[in-house]
Amino acid sequence: MIIRRGGEIPSSEITPYQHYLDRRAFMLAAGAAALGAVLPPRLGAWPRRSDDKLTPYKDVIGYNNYYEFGTDKASPAKLAGGLKTDPWTIEVAGAVKRPGTYSYDDLVRPHPAEERVYRHRCVEGWSMVVPWMGFPLGDLIRRLEPSSQAKYVEFTTLNDPAQMPGQRSNVLPWPYVEGLRMDEALHPLTLMVMGVYGKPLPNQNGAPLRLIVPWKYGFKGGKAIVRIRFTDTQPRTTWNIAIPREYGFYANVNPQVAHPRWSQARERRIGEFFKQDTLMFNGYADQVASLYAGMNLRINY
Repeated sequence: MIIRRGGEIPSSEITPYQHYLDRRAFMLAAGAAALGAVLPPRLGAWPRRSDDKLTPYKDVIGYNNYYEFGTDKASPAKLAGGLKTDPWTIEVAGAVKRPGTYSYDDLVRPHPAEERVYRHRCVEGWSMVVPWMGFPLGDLIRRLEPSSQAKYVEFTTLNDPAQMPGQRSNVLPWPYVEGLRMDEALHPLTLMVMGVYGKPLPNQNGAPLRLIVPWKYGFKGGKAIVRIRFTDTQPRTTWNIAIPREYGFYANVNPQVAHPRWSQARERRIGEFFKQDTLMFNGYADQVASLYAGMNLRINY
């Protein structure tokens, strides 16, 4: 059952799915096939360094930060398999014309999936190069029609200790909440992700819907999103609440600003031995540096 409050997204905008036995897998496969026809098979749609190699699939799905399933990197793959992700609903709230509670298929399916190969940098110093499948968050935002009061977008993720054993501890204040400034959310690099390597997103990677902001540290990418709220005030985000000295709201990849407990100047790709220099904004400076013109990025870390 779909419960909607306020304006509805017209049914004419929703792609029919009754013929498809596995609607999410079909959508991802179709997106990957269409992309393969127009893009080089290795380079993807977005900037990569010449030495970027895809992180093996087994590492992408087996080495994860997902505290809802445990604080070590192997626990999510071991413990997330039983998470029920279908059916799934996402609440839309706040300063927006079309608030309501939407099914995954109403909110997500109208957006064709495309592959984007992104660098992914974790605050602990490791990184990956991942072929995510998704669509620009900005496309969804424009459909939902936020009001002029909406300056930020807040993302709340699933809070279900029965399915997520890590939430039975107080390691973080639950539920997990992250947020973006509106111009960051609308930037074409910001991706709502439903798959990886042309397959539906595994539970340990944030199924069924997660966020990727490739010029920011990985903790900005909320997983298993259940609520999107538009607001005129900066959201209080989970890691910033838990350890404000170490985790700021912006979380832009900046090798010149050290984490209080380690340097951010170098990184190690998963599966590789040698470290490499970390690039400003994770290598996406040409695309996103203008968003922060005039800001002190040491203060606004």
